[in-house]
Amino acid sequence: MTETPASTAGGYVLKAEEGNPFWFLGSLVTVKVEGASTRHHLTVLDFVNPPGFAPPVHRHLVEDEVFYVISGQARFECDGKVLDAGPGDFVFLPVGSAHTFRVAADQPLHTLQITVPAGFEEFTAEAGTPAQERVLPEPGPVDPVALAAAAARHNIEIIGPPPRTL
Repeated sequence: MTETPASTAGGYVLKAEEGNPFWFLGSLVTVKVEGASTRHHLTVLDFVNPPGFAPPVHRHLVEDEVFYVISGQARFECDGKVLDAGPGDFVFLPVGSAHTFRVAADQPLHTLQITVPAGFEEFTAEAGTPAQERVLPEPGPVDPVALAAAAARHNIEIIGPPPRTL
């Protein structure tokens, strides 16, 4: 595991497998750029979501959120609008919008997730666990009350359960 540099003194390169990894809702999240490196302006996370994954419907009360799809397919929903995305596509979810997504059933979804301003990496660290291995585990049960409480501490509102379909 390579920690994400916390200093803004100079640039850095993180290789594909480098960064601070967490298991978060059954997905592998690797911190590439954290708020401490950007004067808290932005966070960049490398996400690998398992096939069929969907997060709870939620809204960020402070951050805009974007996804750049590296591989895989997903159907996003943002304020009732359905957005299909695949490799090379860019998805913008503005602050305050109710959103979720569902990963296609046949392969993982690999994305870069960017939030502005920074802070989402702190939520993934609190609600997740440090990853020692980078093999996607079988998703375990999520305590919705604990997740909602952690989300609220990080200005994220859980609105509803993960969608069964989109």
